[in-house]
Amino acid sequence: MLEEQKEFARRRKQFLRMVGEGNIAIIASASIMQRNSDVEFPFRQNSDFFYLSGFDEPESVIVFVPGREQGEYVLFCREFDETTALWVGASAGLEGAVKDYGVDDAFPIDDIDDILPGLLENKSRLYFPMGAQSEFDQQLMDWSQQVRGRSRAGVSAPAEFISSDHLLHEMRLIKSAFEIKQMKKAAKISVMAHKKAMQVTKPKMFEYQVDAEMKHHFMSNGAQSEAYPSIVGGGKNGCVLHYTDNNAVLNDGDLLLIDAGCEWQKYASDITRTFPVNGVFSDAQKALYQLVLDAQYAAIEQVQPGNHWNDPHEAAVKVLTKGLVKLGLLEGSVPTLIKNEAYKPYYMHRTGHWLGMDVHDVGDYKIDKQWRLLEPSMVLTVEPGLYIQPNAKEVDKKWRGIGIRIEDDVLVTKKGYEVLTSGAPKEINDIESLMEKARGA
Repeated sequence: MLEEQKEFARRRKQFLRMVGEGNIAIIASASIMQRNSDVEFPFRQNSDFFYLSGFDEPESVIVFVPGREQGEYVLFCREFDETTALWVGASAGLEGAVKDYGVDDAFPIDDIDDILPGLLENKSRLYFPMGAQSEFDQQLMDWSQQVRGRSRAGVSAPAEFISSDHLLHEMRLIKSAFEIKQMKKAAKISVMAHKKAMQVTKPKMFEYQVDAEMKHHFMSNGAQSEAYPSIVGGGKNGCVLHYTDNNAVLNDGDLLLIDAGCEWQKYASDITRTFPVNGVFSDAQKALYQLVLDAQYAAIEQVQPGNHWNDPHEAAVKVLTKGLVKLGLLEGSVPTLIKNEAYKPYYMHRTGHWLGMDVHDVGDYKIDKQWRLLEPSMVLTVEPGLYIQPNAKEVDKKWRGIGIRIEDDVLVTKKGYEVLTSGAPKEINDIESLMEKARGA
């Protein structure tokens, strides 16, 4: 717990320095979402809010006022209530916020309309996550207007409204040692879940049964939620990029594509593996699979400090296009095919994305219209794929309905890269061996 407190304090100190004296930053928590009737969706805190506070309650607002004598870090939250505690559990309350979360000053959320306008007085700039929560944006405008109405008393309102995203998201893009530790834990749990899926899968099972095995492993190891809805797609369902029905039967001779990862302490993992339902790749499946794997290896090699963001994608596209020509799915000159994006009917997405507190994490991919350079402590996914649609009449029948994606989480290091999810088998022989041993057990 002490390690966590130090981590959050370090982040706040850096953020306060970037906001600067004479300015103010305000961020609201996530809201409780109604599922149906009087049932709510599980609460998941806003990532920016949690990144700076570690405070995991709704109906809360954090305010940063650099240079404020009474304290620079202010929290508005729910007061402790015995009846509420009886029904849904205790909240931190004002005392707990100060004692356990490093808050300098805590106020009841019900008093925010009376107190927050005063904090806005004579501030030059107001930083907030502009456009993220339209209702809260309007509240900020209303509070600012109240302050502006006191101009004859010599009080000024913020003259500039600035999105806090650039400051915060650049911070979040470069992971600390603490964050990398959490991400490695998430990766470890998810790796074991993917291995478990390979071991239990067999023909005539349903996709949701494999999905359930993975969820069970996540929760049994302390990861109480997925980082995103799992994709468990057998056969032609693996050709649907964001397939989440997960309700079809798994047929002998088909491949199973699983894109799944757990969330550990608010940090995501994101792994995709594709393997044969019966434990043995057919010749056509093997040819396409090895091509995707070769493309992924080539892409991962481009994850080097000083390389730009698009280098892994370009490497994957080159290997995939060359391989598609060799297999007869494309015809022509490889450079021309790449220039004309002839590969896109079979590979239509990017090769990766940032990874962190959000599975598609924050951070700009371009700076001044140029691909940004990779730096140590960035984490990204590398996930090339091939998807031959079942109705692709232009290709040989043996290829149709095969969907393959291979995805790993990769940390940029000072000298190169570290694959955080390397423990999940992806070599053809390793997958078949693991599945054969499971069937023989």
